[in-house]
Amino acid sequence: MFTVVVPDHQIADRVPEQDRFDLIIVGSGSGNSIPGYLADHRIALIERDVFGGTCLNRGCIPSKMFVLPADIAVEASHSQRLGIDVRFHGADWPAIRDRVFGRIDPIAEGGRQYRESGTPNVTLIQGTARFVGDRMLDVEGRTITAPQILVAAGSRPVIPPIPGLVETGFHTSDSIMRLEALPERLGIIGGGYIACEMGHVFSGLGSQVSMFNRSGHLLRAHDHDIAERFTELFAHRVDLHLRHLPTRIERRDGAIAIHCAGEVIVVDELLVATGREPNSDLLDAELGGLACHHHGTIVVDQHMRTSVEGVWAIGDIANEFQLKHVANAEAQVAFWNIAHPDDLRSIDYKAVPAAVFTNPQVAAVGMTERQAREAGHDVVIGRRDYAGTAYGWALEDTSSFCKVIVERDSGLVLGAHILGPQAATLIQPLIQAIQFEQTAHEVAHGQYWIHPALTEVVENALIDALERLDSPPPAPDSI
Repeated sequence: MFTVVVPDHQIADRVPEQDRFDLIIVGSGSGNSIPGYLADHRIALIERDVFGGTCLNRGCIPSKMFVLPADIAVEASHSQRLGIDVRFHGADWPAIRDRVFGRIDPIAEGGRQYRESGTPNVTLIQGTARFVGDRMLDVEGRTITAPQILVAAGSRPVIPPIPGLVETGFHTSDSIMRLEALPERLGIIGGGYIACEMGHVFSGLGSQVSMFNRSGHLLRAHDHDIAERFTELFAHRVDLHLRHLPTRIERRDGAIAIHCAGEVIVVDELLVATGREPNSDLLDAELGGLACHHHGTIVVDQHMRTSVEGVWAIGDIANEFQLKHVANAEAQVAFWNIAHPDDLRSIDYKAVPAAVFTNPQVAAVGMTERQAREAGHDVVIGRRDYAGTAYGWALEDTSSFCKVIVERDSGLVLGAHILGPQAATLIQPLIQAIQFEQTAHEVAHGQYWIHPALTEVVENALIDALERLDSPPPAPDSI
């Protein structure tokens, strides 16, 4: 994949014995998942920030713990369609926040203490690591080295260059969930998964939310039908300002004034959720000889090797998925390969799924319809609304759907996209279909589907695609 840089050991030989390790791990997120077969390795684990990484402390886990009460609050407003009267009278924000972090913070602290004293072969070093040479790191003035280094230092929020933003003050996903009080008015800059999840949480719990997004749709990286429907539905809950970003932000009478497209929107708190960038620059990765892509991710091959022999990289710093389940899979591959150089394993990105825990929930795997067509695939589209299934009737759901993209010649599922309740769970058989190259016919007709479970929406979307496979392809001008 690239030319491997072989390090010069002369400088490393001058490092004191106590600062030489068998393995150095930079980052305590997925990098902390040290397997038992490395128990004979003397390991240094470096963490510059919160122990346990973004997922545990500021990402996947706490955000989903906030999503659940928001879901309940939103569903209360729809209860009358089911013939019952359930009302939302407001949220006890401190109680919700303390429930979340009252559980998470002790886990993070317990993990830190365990690595400090419970694993004799692991030395926990707290501080910022920077490469100062081949397989050499400086950590707050201490130089350490090892023949093997695993870089798992993650990513951080991108801060857009909007005039007045820094001076005014704002939150990112690092801090927004630890607010002292639920804001009456919240502004959110961004339209991706973090912006939408937090938009759901705060609007669901009672804040007036205004969102500002450069694109004409929220979740624009998703299939167009999903992004379009989600934006339409979310507009009923939040104040959307699309196709523009704020041009100036300022403090005004204790509040925050957001200037956008000729309007001034005043909020009490502001969340910036415009993406994340890899931490390779904080590590001075290039001083360590590590090749990086133009957007900052470290270049790795299918074995998670970097351009420097003995240096590996995983997670947000090495891929563009920014998903915890991908980082965990990469960690398993990297750790195995570090310990078994003659039996290298490879990472597989064939069927990487993702979910957005908003309301409605969104899940996706594989290609979008546009990607499939642009790649030259002759495809048919299968689609089933939740309303076309028995459980959909029970939900009184009139907006949710499942969409599958199937290749006409092979019958293989190329992509799947779901918007609606339980989407992140419902998509699993379609992930399996893509991963193991099962045809739409095999998945739809080769197993039982529980009736009247909501999984029938997946079954029926596949059947819809199969019915289109049996018909002649449409004329080119009708596509």
